Amino acid sequence: MPESHASVVARELNITESQVAAIAALLDSDATVPFIARYRKEATGSLDEVAITAIRDRLQQLRELDKRRETVLKSVEQQGKLTDELKGKLLAAATLTELEDLYLPYKPKRRTRAQAAREKGLEPLAELILAQKDETDPLGEATAYVDAEKGVQSAEDALAGARDIISERVNEDQEARARMRELFAQKALVRSHVVSGKEQEGIKFKDYYEWEEPVVKVPGHRMLAMRRGENEGFLVLRIAPPEEEALRLLSGMFVKADNAATEQVRTAVEDGYKRLLSLSMETEIRLATKKAADAEAIRVFAENLRQLLLAPPLAQKRVLAIDPGYRTGCKVVCLDAQGKLLHHETVYPHSGDRQRAEAAATITALRERFAIEAVAVGNGTAGRETEAFVRSLELRGGTIVAMVDESGASIYSASEVAREEFPDLDLTVRGTVSIGRRMLDPLSEVVKIDPKSIGVGQYQHDVDQGALRQSLDDVVTSCVNSVGVEVNTASKQLLAYVSGLGPKLAQAIVSLRNERGPFRSREDLKGVPGIGPKTFEQAAGFLRVRGAQNPLDDSAVHPESYHVVHAMASDLSCSVGDLVADPAMRSRIVLERYVGEDVGMPTLRDILDELARPGRDPRERFEPFEFAEGVQKIEDLQPGMKLPGIVTNITSFGAFVDVGVHQDGLVHVSELADRFVRDPAEVVKLRQKVTVTVVEVDLERKRIALSMRSEPGEARQRRGPKAGGRNVG
Repeated sequence: MPESHASVVARELNITESQVAAIAALLDSDATVPFIARYRKEATGSLDEVAITAIRDRLQQLRELDKRRETVLKSVEQQGKLTDELKGKLLAAATLTELEDLYLPYKPKRRTRAQAAREKGLEPLAELILAQKDETDPLGEATAYVDAEKGVQSAEDALAGARDIISERVNEDQEARARMRELFAQKALVRSHVVSGKEQEGIKFKDYYEWEEPVVKVPGHRMLAMRRGENEGFLVLRIAPPEEEALRLLSGMFVKADNAATEQVRTAVEDGYKRLLSLSMETEIRLATKKAADAEAIRVFAENLRQLLLAPPLAQKRVLAIDPGYRTGCKVVCLDAQGKLLHHETVYPHSGDRQRAEAAATITALRERFAIEAVAVGNGTAGRETEAFVRSLELRGGTIVAMVDESGASIYSASEVAREEFPDLDLTVRGTVSIGRRMLDPLSEVVKIDPKSIGVGQYQHDVDQGALRQSLDDVVTSCVNSVGVEVNTASKQLLAYVSGLGPKLAQAIVSLRNERGPFRSREDLKGVPGIGPKTFEQAAGFLRVRGAQNPLDDSAVHPESYHVVHAMASDLSCSVGDLVADPAMRSRIVLERYVGEDVGMPTLRDILDELARPGRDPRERFEPFEFAEGVQKIEDLQPGMKLPGIVTNITSFGAFVDVGVHQDGLVHVSELADRFVRDPAEVVKLRQKVTVTVVEVDLERKRIALSMRSEPGEARQRRGPKAGGRNVG
């Protein structure tokens, strides 16, 4: 890695060059972010996954810049125009924008009006006019360039061609572009209006039919909304500063006198701005605002996904899961404590008294037959009614009854993963199994679904799909490895996210497990085809072998550090098991004694923490949630009601909360707290249990406005797209 990269990244992220260099070397040797963050703290100075990911991404950007620089240098050199001065500037360009500005005059492009004018021999005339000398008579000078064979029919034709050359000069001038770029960034206005005749068809974009707002104030979600309206053909969107200000800036750069030649330059500058430079700058700022909006939307989506994946698991309980329905009945499945399907059938609790009684008898019998400890009810259609039905049965033994978010369950049921697991079962049964398993372990189940299908974000289909995929993969990988994976029960989909593995090795683990039975130790993993020393190093610390002879195999202590733990036990004349079981024994360990060349205090502290709680699950404990009784449909809501709810989605503009009426309500960011809130994630988390007040119910549009303020509605005047902008119609 070039030294300059380490210096750039270190300066930007306020860390040391040695940290950047160490992480770059580890990444280049195929170490994963979770592995580096957890097991290479001495090398990185204990940087966390967020910092390591930022270093990885910035290094990738710099390397891509270098590749583009090489292409540009080669192109200009092949044209025979690479001077020492230009080469120096290209090598010194610190950003892609700066590099492209330098390259623009030399960049192969389709035939332009300026190129045509040069071919007609009009460049000397353009140079003469651009000099703006008082004695220059543009029309008289242009007469000498009239040449019918070259296509210059008159002096006016010659002047027009000269102005085209000057216009292109204005557009390609590096300083002009830099200053215009700054003007657009600071003073551009975003304007949108409805396409004539599309007013009714595009009614969902009505807020933006006549809209104007400074670009510096446009939040990302609003920019994405307007762009979607434009892409769907309902809005016309423009981004530009006041034209007179832009022309004044350019005139100050290129208009140098006040004579006949100056008038030609002034005309060329105006044409260069309107026809070339303004469009180029608008394209750039569109890309810049889209990139910023994408980054914000992806950040929100990724954080929501992290919270969903790390939702508290019920774990190791026998579950009866129900996928509610009216006409087609409720699909019921029974699962063992590991999520294995034991039984399935359909009941009809919403189809009359007789069938309701039959359904009650069936559920009660299944609870006894399979020793059910918890009931998971999907939160879709008929969910509240089905939950009420189950609670009315008063199941014995303290049976937990809870509603489960079924977002994406239907996607799973139709997937190749589900078909492979349950080839002979109906889609609805597969979906019901997924609902039950989500209660047992959200992480293990949700990894089987494309994260974009879960619906916990904003505008996920409008953002850069490559960047979104990378971010979501990072989140899933981080969550899986932070929790750890039990190698003898995990699906191949879950194993695929373990550091160093991937789909092929995950399948190899499952195949060997099916062939030979459960793994007895981490060491057994070395017998899996394809797992060599490097892969074992990356993966072993995140894989758990429950019930292994060596208790460290069911912990986050890496096998490379086992010798340290054995040394601790030997020094205290006890076993490793004694260290795990006896806090008093652990208290006698003096960590400083075990510092070595490859083991420092960060690793030793992690080892001691792990010995205290081997294989601990970092997720919170599962707590059942109940909606308010008697509130099951949107018509039941009245302003002023205080209701329990659960956060289902977090966006930049607020949080959506399920209050049990089959339609989530919105707590606008201005209604989340009594204090000013910039980011909803400061206040709430996904799946958090909250108390909300109903502020407004719009039955026609099925919209519910909620508040978490002590005095709801105080800040509602600041709500919606009009905050920060104005309608100009």
